[in-house]
Amino acid sequence: MHQSRTLPSSVALRFVLIIGIANLFADMTYEGARSVTGAFLGSLGASAAVVGFTAGFGELMGYGLRSAAGYLSDRTGRYWLLTIVGYVINMLAVPGLALAGDWPLAAVLIVAERTGRAIRKPATEAMLSFAGKNIGTGWVFGLNEALDQAGATLGPLVVSLVLYLTGGYRTGFAVLLAPALLTIIVVCAARFFFPEPQRLESRHGMQAQGFPKAYWLYLLAGCCIAAGFADFALIAYHFERTASIAVSLIPVFYSVAMATGAVGALLLGKLFDRVGLPVLVVAIALSSLFAPLVFWGSTWIALLGMVLWGIGMGAQESLFKAMIARLIAAQKRSTAFGIYDTAFGVAWFLGSALMGVLYAHSLATVIVLSVFLQLASLPFLVTAARVRRPG
Repeated sequence: MHQSRTLPSSVALRFVLIIGIANLFADMTYEGARSVTGAFLGSLGASAAVVGFTAGFGELMGYGLRSAAGYLSDRTGRYWLLTIVGYVINMLAVPGLALAGDWPLAAVLIVAERTGRAIRKPATEAMLSFAGKNIGTGWVFGLNEALDQAGATLGPLVVSLVLYLTGGYRTGFAVLLAPALLTIIVVCAARFFFPEPQRLESRHGMQAQGFPKAYWLYLLAGCCIAAGFADFALIAYHFERTASIAVSLIPVFYSVAMATGAVGALLLGKLFDRVGLPVLVVAIALSSLFAPLVFWGSTWIALLGMVLWGIGMGAQESLFKAMIARLIAAQKRSTAFGIYDTAFGVAWFLGSALMGVLYAHSLATVIVLSVFLQLASLPFLVTAARVRRPG
C-alpha cells in the first residue's frame, strides 16, 4: 500500500499551536464557568448535597466516558468528527447556563459540559501525539498544557471582573459565549488546514498490538497521584473555613496555581524530551509537598503550596501523556489515552471523596495520605522505565 509522506516539523508545530489556541479559549470558557457554578447552583436553590453530587457526577462522566470515546476514535479513525462534536457540546453548554431558570436545568448543562470534554479529549490527544515524533512528545504536550493553563488562568479572572462590575452570574456566563465561539471557529479552522493529522507521524515502527506492561505501570502511577492530589474545591473550603486566606484572594491563589502550571508544563515538557523520566520524578516529589503547605501554612506559605500544586497539575497533564505517546502505537493511542484518563478520573474522585470525609476528623491524616499516595507512584514509574518496551 502507498504510504503518505510524513509532514515536516514546521507543519507539526503549527498544528500543535492551533490546537493549543483552541484549548486556551476552551479552558477560558469552562474554567471561568467552573469558578462560580457551585455558587450559581446555590443561588437557584440547590442544596449543598445537590451541588456536590452535580460536581462529582460531572467529573465522573467527564473521565468515565473517555475510554469509550478513545476506543471509538481508534476504531473508526474519525478523530476530527469526535473532536468537533465534543468541542461543540463542551463549549455551548457554558453560555447556556445564562438561560437556565432553575437548578435542574443548570445541573444538566454542567454535566453536559463535562460530557463534551470527555468525547473530544482522547481524539484530540491522539492527534497531538502524532506531532510528537517530529518535535518531541514532551514539548507537544507541555506546550498544549501551557496554553490550556493560560486559559484556565484568564477565565476565572474574567468572570470575577464581570461579577465585580455587574454582580450577575448570568452575565458572566453570557460573556463566556465569546471564547466558546472562538474555540469552535479555531477547531474548525484546524480541521480545514490539517485534515489528516495522522500524516504528522510515520506509521513505520510500533505495531498496533496489546498494551505493554509499562503502560499499566504508568496507569497505576497516575492513579496514585490522582488519589492523593487534593482537589482545589477542598483546598478552597479549607481556606474559607479556617480564614487562613482572605476570601477575595482564593480565586487569585487558583490563578497563580494555573499560571505556575502553564510555565511548568513548558519547562518540564522541554526537559522531558532531553532527560526523560527523572524530570517527572522530581516534579512529583516537589508537588507532593503542597499538602502540608496549603493546609498548615499561613498566607505566603499556602501560596507556595499552591505553586507546588500547580507544578503537579502541569506535570500530570503533560508528562504522563508524553510517556504514553512514546509507548503506544499510533493506531491504539486514543484508546490508551481514554483508558488512562478514565482510571485517573475514578482515582481522583475516590481520593477526593475520602479526603473530604477524613477532613472532618483529622487534617493531619489528610496531609499524610496526600503525600504518601503521591510518593507511592514513584516505584511504579521506576519499574515501568525498566520494563518499558523500546519504540
